[in-house]
Amino acid sequence: MRKLIFPLLFLAPAALYAQQNFIIKGKVADPGPAAKIFLTYGQNDTQKIDSAALNNGSFAFSGTAKGFSKAVLVLDYKGAGFKNLNEKSQIDVLPIYIAEGTTNVQSADSLSRATVTGTKINEENQLLSRLLKPVNTKIVALNHEYESAAPEKKTSETFKQSLQSKYNSYVTEREAINKKFITEHPDSYMSLIAVQNMAGSEPDAAQLEPLFNLLSESLRNSPEAASLKAFLQASKGTSIGAEAMDFTQADVNGKPVKLSSFRGKYVLLDFWASWCGPCRQENPNVVKAYNTYKDKNFTVLGVSLDRENAKDAWLKAIATDKLTWTHVSDLKFWNNEAAMLYGVRSIPQNFLIDPNGKIIGKNLRGEELQSFLAKTLGK
Repeated sequence: MRKLIFPLLFLAPAALYAQQNFIIKGKVADPGPAAKIFLTYGQNDTQKIDSAALNNGSFAFSGTAKGFSKAVLVLDYKGAGFKNLNEKSQIDVLPIYIAEGTTNVQSADSLSRATVTGTKINEENQLLSRLLKPVNTKIVALNHEYESAAPEKKTSETFKQSLQSKYNSYVTEREAINKKFITEHPDSYMSLIAVQNMAGSEPDAAQLEPLFNLLSESLRNSPEAASLKAFLQASKGTSIGAEAMDFTQADVNGKPVKLSSFRGKYVLLDFWASWCGPCRQENPNVVKAYNTYKDKNFTVLGVSLDRENAKDAWLKAIATDKLTWTHVSDLKFWNNEAAMLYGVRSIPQNFLIDPNGKIIGKNLRGEELQSFLAKTLGK
């Protein structure tokens, strides 16, 4: 049985670190005698799950939490229990925030259609969600159009380019909505969330720093903005034309290897891991690039985000995928020091460095990598 996974994004970011004494009261259409309602939210890197009785659709939660936390209310119509929920379960879900004071959740029908009032962050969250709903609906429809297309249509470059063009226009529309919200609500925590969401896994400082600077000074200097500031700083350090930041990590035999020791060559700095499915899918493309250009002053330096107890898995993946270049890792998982230095928030991710140590390309995958290398090294 496949369980429903409530994403870890609901565990973070916890913000405004003062204690929040919260009450969540609600009323929805009577879901029936078997129904149960749950509240799940993140605290100290763990997921807390609370339950409450339903009385003709009314419910209440209360407690104390450290800082604002993303949370989810889950209405389980069949009373299966939170741990037993799966893709066939009849559930109703409402994302909210844990916040100081009383949050009121009211709906004449489903939980997901409820109006949330009483706490500033939840009211602003509802406002931003309402503004983004039309464009998000179009993006969902676009994904459905691709998923429901016939297999032969999915391989059509014309079809894919058409969808990509629409998607790009929707992203531009969404960014304009977020920017307008940030401009009009510079002191809102949801404006910080909007900037974080726009940053995604590969933040672009040139795009995001002006938006970040629209936030109020108190919000920019708050503890909850610290990680975003760090990622923006890392993004600056990895922009095209920047000098690649040096680091040293141990190779598969424990021997220290410096990135700068490859000066004089084109180097593809490749962040990956044995446990990363998309990385393993991309590896044949990196192998092709390496084998094509290894005699043209080109090499690859693989940096693995494997765990401390998974060195054997790392070595096995190197052998299985025939990755015959230099590999290093400190085996610290997402806390890999080189990955943190380069602001890596998702993998696979790579940076192409020229013989002078300058970054000339980033996040080159698939045919884009082959094409870029052909233009750069083909001669």
